[in-house]
Parts: sequence; structure tokens; C-alpha cells
Amino acid sequence: MSYLEYTVKSVPTGPRKILYLNWPLALLLATVACIGFLMLYSVAGGSMTPWSEPQMKRFAVGFAMMLGVGLVPIWFWRNISVVAYLVSLALLVAVELFGSVGMGAQRWIDLGVMRLQPSEVMKITLVMLLAAYYDWLPLARTSRPIWVLIPLAFIMVPVYLVLTQPDLGTAILLIAAGGIVMFLAGVHWAYFAAVAAAGIGLVTAVFKSRGTDWQLLADYQFRRIDTFLDPSTDPLGAGYHITQSKIALGSGGWTGRGFMQGTQSRLNFLPEKHTDFIFTTLAEEFGFIGAISLLGLYALIIMFCIASAMSNRDRFSSLLTLGVAATFFLFFAVNMSMVMGLAPVVGVPLPLVSYGGSAMLILLLGFGMVQSAHVHRPR
Repeated sequence: MSYLEYTVKSVPTGPRKILYLNWPLALLLATVACIGFLMLYSVAGGSMTPWSEPQMKRFAVGFAMMLGVGLVPIWFWRNISVVAYLVSLALLVAVELFGSVGMGAQRWIDLGVMRLQPSEVMKITLVMLLAAYYDWLPLARTSRPIWVLIPLAFIMVPVYLVLTQPDLGTAILLIAAGGIVMFLAGVHWAYFAAVAAAGIGLVTAVFKSRGTDWQLLADYQFRRIDTFLDPSTDPLGAGYHITQSKIALGSGGWTGRGFMQGTQSRLNFLPEKHTDFIFTTLAEEFGFIGAISLLGLYALIIMFCIASAMSNRDRFSSLLTLGVAATFFLFFAVNMSMVMGLAPVVGVPLPLVSYGGSAMLILLLGFGMVQSAHVHRPR
């Protein structure tokens, strides 16, 4: 039997596909989302509104979408990857032209029923395009300069559009996720060493540009850097968020103050308690044990994705799965580092826990394609 015949005969068809979904992964995602519902209920003072109930409805829609996407053959997602990327680019341009403004940034498109953040869509479609590109590209050409410049262009065009919104956090995630996919595809390490050296030079230039006519970052972004380096310089201003976050994290101790007993969130000392800083609420109420338990669930999700990718002999499927896992990892790694004072505050939500529609739905769409790769892998 040829490999093609083996592949066709071994992939499940029809209703049987439901049995081949990665149900442990789906259960882990649902468990993390339930933790999110619980925390949103807590920060609302014991009320399902205004955050927990809408979040539950969005997750129900997203979870059903994930399962539906998982039943669609993986070749379909490979074939539409270019179109999906171009649509995402068009949406980013649309944001520039007539996007909605919120909290000083122009990042959303108002669709009536919800506000869509195209940069969230780009996080997944970029991974799709890079996985399709390296699936098409022969391995011998992976590290040749001309074939390295093409995916770099794929990454930097949306990064530029996102930076103009401005959204430094998402731009960093796009660069990091794209770089991880390129590394996993087999691009030579020397390119990454060159990028690291250029990054050091860019950071130096950013600091040198402060207060000049060619300043590279906005003033509020410099204030975030100052706050990261020394929050005590402005404890009631730019350093307020991280100062209150550290107080909440420290007051939780080993076991926490108890559900709905966190003073920082209940007394509104903690800003953005339902979005970017929701992890600190969890740590205050459930302590180190609760925080490390959530981190353990995240780690299990990553491990299931890696195991699925390693068992898949299709290059596109493996790279797509690992790319989505890398994006997911970057989400929670950056958010947790941010609220603990290990990284500047860049406005990255905690995946499946922070309140928000676009981030949750797009992330579940990405995991739907992970499911598709798992279901339709050769056996």
C-alpha cells in the first residue's frame, strides 16, 4: 500500500470524526475557561453581569466553532491560508481608515453585535500562512536568504500596521510567534543570532530617541518602560497598576484570602481587574496554589499540542499545531510576566480567562485547526 493510499484510508470520515477529536485538549480548554467565568463573577462582586455571563455565551459559541472547525479537513485550512492572511491585512488597513477608538487606541472594527480586533485574527492567520509556506518550500531552501526574506515580509507588514494603532504588545507577539514558526521549520540559527543583535541595537536606538524629533515610541510607552524598571518613581501614576498588582499577588500567600475575599479587586484598587490584571485577582483569592494550578493547566494544553504535532507526519499540520501552541504560550507567559513586574505592561490578556470576545473566539478558532490537524493526521 502506498503512503497516499495509507493516508486516505486511515483518516476517519463522516460522523466518526467526532470520536477522533482531541477531547482531553478540549476538556482542558473548557476547564481554564470555567476558571475565567469564576474570576469574572468574583471581580463583579458576586454577579454574572456585566462580565461572566457574556463571557460564557462567547465561550459556548467559540467552543462549538472549535469542534466544527476540527471536523473540516486540514487541507482546506492549508488552501485558504493565503486568503485568510490577506483578509486579515485588509481588516488591519480598515482599522486605520474607520476603526473604533477605545482607551486611546484605534484597534477595533464595530460589527454591531461585537467589536472585532483584527490584530487578534492576524495572530492565527500569520501562523497559517507561515505553516503553508514552509509546507510548500523544499527543506533544502529553508535557510537560503531569499527564502528567509519572504516570511520576514509576511511578519513585518502586519507588525507595522499594528504598531500604528498603537499596540506594542500584539506587535511583539506577532514577531515572536512568527520567529518561533520559522525556527521550527528549520531556518538556520545564525539568522536568529543576527536578529537578536539587531534587537539589541533597536532597543539602544529606542532609548537614544527619547525626547528627540525622531522618537520611536509614544510617551506612554516610555512611561511603561520607566514603570517596569522602577515602579516606585510614580506609584500613583504610571506605576499604579504594577504596584497594586504586586500587592495583590503578595497578599494571597500560599492559599489565598478566599473566593471573593480579595481586597485589591473588591475595593477597586486594582485597575483592569477583569482583563489584563485578572491573574492577580486569582492569585490574591487562591494564593500560590491557585496560580500554579492555572499555570499547570496551561502547561498541559501546550504538552497535548506538542504531542499531537510530533505524532503528525504532515508538515503543515505539525507547524500549524506548534504555531498555535506557541501563540497560546506567548499570551499567558507575557501576561503573567507583566502582572508580576517581570515585563513591561503591554496590554496582553490572559487567554480564556480575561474578559474579551475577539481574543477568545480567535484563539478557539486556532485550536479548532489544531483539532483538524489531529483528526485528519495519517494513522
